[in-house]
Amino acid sequence: MKRKKNYFLISGILIIFLLAMSGCGAQQTAPEKTAPKAPVQIIMASTIGPIDAGIVGVFADEFEKKTGIIVRPVGAGTGEAIRIAQSGAADLVMLHARELEEKFVADGFGTKRYDLMYNDFIIMGPAADPAKIRGEKSAAEAFKKIAEAQALFISRGDRSGTHVKEMEIWAKAGLKPEGDWYRIFARGAEGNTVTLKHVNEQNAYTIIDRATYLRLKKELALEVLVESDEILLNFITVIPVNQQKFPAVKNTEAMKFIEWLTSKEGQSIIKNFGVDQFGAPLFFPNSPAGRELK
Repeated sequence: MKRKKNYFLISGILIIFLLAMSGCGAQQTAPEKTAPKAPVQIIMASTIGPIDAGIVGVFADEFEKKTGIIVRPVGAGTGEAIRIAQSGAADLVMLHARELEEKFVADGFGTKRYDLMYNDFIIMGPAADPAKIRGEKSAAEAFKKIAEAQALFISRGDRSGTHVKEMEIWAKAGLKPEGDWYRIFARGAEGNTVTLKHVNEQNAYTIIDRATYLRLKKELALEVLVESDEILLNFITVIPVNQQKFPAVKNTEAMKFIEWLTSKEGQSIIKNFGVDQFGAPLFFPNSPAGRELK
């Protein structure tokens, strides 16, 4: 009988112990689940032309698929894109005005220019060509003839890469354009697409990048009158913003994007972009890896 009492006593202690342990377990909180990290985003202040052409969107989509890094482009004329970067609000810039790019780097806002791609500018005008510039080999001579004829010329006038190139040609021609025949488009800062549509409505002359022309070709009465002068080449570069000046800049991710853009993979996108839709590429590869592509 004594042995039986001891058995019940031991059993009772074990039950109490097990109940206590289960109670402790119930009071323990489940381990917290770690929230998934938000994807890293980088901001690229970019000249409007490549955005309007659609190639920047392709770059961003393909790079996000490959790395998970989101690229947010902010479109602006080259001058405005530089001002955005100079405020520290962008991680890199895509530009096409060498003089402004070199100053941006020299002033310490950017670290290095990386060659990305190029196309060219063309001088467009009415089919009737009142200034008689059709087939002119020199862009500067064409501008002289337009000024002499006082034929309507419309400029973006916004310190964009297109406007910078235009002023370079006027300077080479030895002229400062002024008078009723030379007009600044009030909405020029909205980009080449809006500008070219307006020039077409006014049946005037202008300088524009070929990619914009190819995309709008079917809508235009204007014609390409002058092309292939070396001064009309349009080189596009990318520049990382200097993290030493702006510590919040995402330099690691920006450089990953630049390295991918300038690799054979990124350059192959440039080589083929627009061929199916327009029958010709809108841009040409220009990084060291891209120049090796056949």
